[in-house]
Amino acid sequence: MMAARKPPPKSAAPVFDERAMVEAAQREPAKFAALYERHFERVYAFVVWRVRDRAVAEELTAEVFYKALASLPKYEWRGAPFAAWLFRIAANVIADQRSRASRKNEIHEAIHDDTSLQDPAESSEHDLQRIELRAQIYRLVDELPEVQRRVIQQRFVEQRSVREIAQRLGKTPGAIKQLQFRALRNLRAQIGGGYGG
Repeated sequence: MMAARKPPPKSAAPVFDERAMVEAAQREPAKFAALYERHFERVYAFVVWRVRDRAVAEELTAEVFYKALASLPKYEWRGAPFAAWLFRIAANVIADQRSRASRKNEIHEAIHDDTSLQDPAESSEHDLQRIELRAQIYRLVDELPEVQRRVIQQRFVEQRSVREIAQRLGKTPGAIKQLQFRALRNLRAQIGGGYGG
């Protein structure tokens, strides 16, 4: 009489099973669905805990898995859980979202760093002027030549170093400094000298 074999316990899914799932998805992208199902709740919880907005968290979680699927062919198994890689992508997606949300303020501070010296008596009028100015800066940055716009965004919104931007854009650090100088000069010239420029 043959003994019935016990199924493996579900709670103790070994690491090599996950590796096999990843490699299968790298060969056949349709198999990424299994990784999505396995990790969705943890990634969503990671995102929603940081952004505190369910609708935004849902959008960002979808973006995390979209980017993960797009990057999967380059993923290399190094023994760490696959979730750790997803959390790194999620952290970057959250940082990008926050950067976009604060883009106007970051660029404004880069161009006009003396606003803290304003007279408090002028604060309400000044606040309205700053709002209008930030809206103007936002539009003007979008109108910069593409490479200048990318340098400004990476330097002041993403807070990247000159060296890092140079590597990302395939240019020398000196070239990045020149592009940054020209972009800020263009912005100052278009805005005018009314705000400490």
